[in-house]
Amino acid sequence: MTGASMYQRKLLSQLVSRLKEPRRFIQVLAGPRQVGKTTLARQAMEAVGLSSHYGAADEPSLRDRLWIEQQWELGRLQAEKGEALLVLDEIQKVKGWSEAVKRLWDEDTRRGLSLKVVLLGSSHLLVQKGLTESLAGRFEILRVTHWSFDEIRDAFGWGVEQYVYFGGYPGAAGLVDDRDRWSRYIVDSLIETTLSQDILLMTRVDKPSLLRQLFHLGCAYSGQVLSYQKMVGQLQDAGNTTTLAHYLDLLAGAGLLAGLPKYHGACLKQRGSSPKLQVLNTALFSAQSHLSLEGARLDREYWGRLVESAVGAHLYNSSLGTNTELYYWRHANREVDFVLRAGETVVAIEVKSGRRRTELPGFDAFAKSYRPNRVLLVGGQGIPLEDFLGTPAGKWMGLTPNVS
Repeated sequence: MTGASMYQRKLLSQLVSRLKEPRRFIQVLAGPRQVGKTTLARQAMEAVGLSSHYGAADEPSLRDRLWIEQQWELGRLQAEKGEALLVLDEIQKVKGWSEAVKRLWDEDTRRGLSLKVVLLGSSHLLVQKGLTESLAGRFEILRVTHWSFDEIRDAFGWGVEQYVYFGGYPGAAGLVDDRDRWSRYIVDSLIETTLSQDILLMTRVDKPSLLRQLFHLGCAYSGQVLSYQKMVGQLQDAGNTTTLAHYLDLLAGAGLLAGLPKYHGACLKQRGSSPKLQVLNTALFSAQSHLSLEGARLDREYWGRLVESAVGAHLYNSSLGTNTELYYWRHANREVDFVLRAGETVVAIEVKSGRRRTELPGFDAFAKSYRPNRVLLVGGQGIPLEDFLGTPAGKWMGLTPNVS
């Protein structure tokens, strides 16, 4: 990573502050691949001022509990002289890691050994498969998400069109002058590694080829509503809709692709609705296209979908770990691109792009049915795209109602 954003510096400050506290919690840096977790951990090791040891479970032969015990003993040797720090990277690759960490952590607690621990891993799946099962009450999470437009702009000087096309992977920023090389990096190092290794290592997937097909279908249809039945019709050996919904959850947990539920107000119907497919980083969309940045800008239909996907990814990523929920809404031929809800507060959002009509009948229909606190138009005569992408989703939830 050649740059550091204000958000990353804030995360570093927060992590260092936690590690300097006298109380002991396992600190977990959770997030997708290539968003700066390892860099953040190494910076914390330097800043915290403790003797430290770093280990990464990135070799297949190391993926067992014995490796964790070996690394832990090296950390304990440092802690015999006083407070020390142990950082374990790619922890999710070790089968049974959470049970091993719990046993070793509790042993240190009983002994009064002041060894502080930082774990790095994939966000949603890491929490699901280990933390809540074995380490309840022993950990705190720092979520490291895909980089926002403000972060990328501050670190690399990109404009909003570059961000919309190349997305929020800081590790790939240095490759964008060679579009083919950048694309291969995104596909080979991020997409393929996540699909073929990360997800399969962390949970049981009965149909890996279906998981891969679903991801590629989701990229092709990002920004569009697609029923599970239509997905079944386009995928080989698709099984049932429950399987597809589960695989969408896995892809979302790995930071690749989400299925946004339909907004139904107070009704609890979202889970069974047709999802709106949403890439969580637009690099996943554009890297698999034959279009360059210039070609994408000239293709109004394609660029419109890319802009809407950038807005959706921003809303999704900036909502993680908060009480703000993200939906879409559709009734008959009326649609609202995105709906944010936090408690009783509802905000409707429409993205204006080249493929959209100038009229916005969805706003009127939604307002009559649900009386949102605010309706926002992004692009066109509304909020400039760069300003919207620089505003976390939660900040819109405190606005004064203006819909009568």
